[in-house]
Amino acid sequence: MGEAARTLPLSFAAYLEMEAQSPVRHELLEGIPYAMAGASKAHNLLVQNLAFLLRPAARARGCRLYVETIKLRLAEHTVYYPDLMVVCGAGTPHPLYEENPCLVAEVVSPSTERLDRGEKRHNYLRLAALEAYLLVSTREPRVEVYRREGEGFRLEVHAAGRVPLPCLEALLDLEALYEGVEPERA
Repeated sequence: MGEAARTLPLSFAAYLEMEAQSPVRHELLEGIPYAMAGASKAHNLLVQNLAFLLRPAARARGCRLYVETIKLRLAEHTVYYPDLMVVCGAGTPHPLYEENPCLVAEVVSPSTERLDRGEKRHNYLRLAALEAYLLVSTREPRVEVYRREGEGFRLEVHAAGRVPLPCLEALLDLEALYEGVEPERA
């Protein structure tokens, strides 16, 4: 039996209901659900390495670190699954999503680059609690950090060394981040 037709745009409640019943994860943009594709080995390893490297700093500061399967609700009709997010302080009481991360990271692959650099960047940088948005490349050792500065954000590009991360007050070692990761080809 097929799935019942849904009226678009979906309300947030209808989206949560749909996700609870779906074998495929969907992000929601202005009420329209979009199925998420699978990830490459490089993508998966980078998310794991990033979480492993940031977890001690998150724990030391009393923050929670989420990877890939926890939703980030940006607005009534917009929800993403960031590759990694850090939430400090009081979180959202709902068990399926957060709303106020201080750090969000997306691992950028050829298939997600346009979305991560465009729409997602635009929407993430509007979050009041956000201190940094990281774009982690799967093609080469490279991390771009959009760091909050006053009312805006400043872009920093790092290809070696240690990346200072606000929110966690930690340094991210790029050599350790890319350990065991084979670069993707375009």
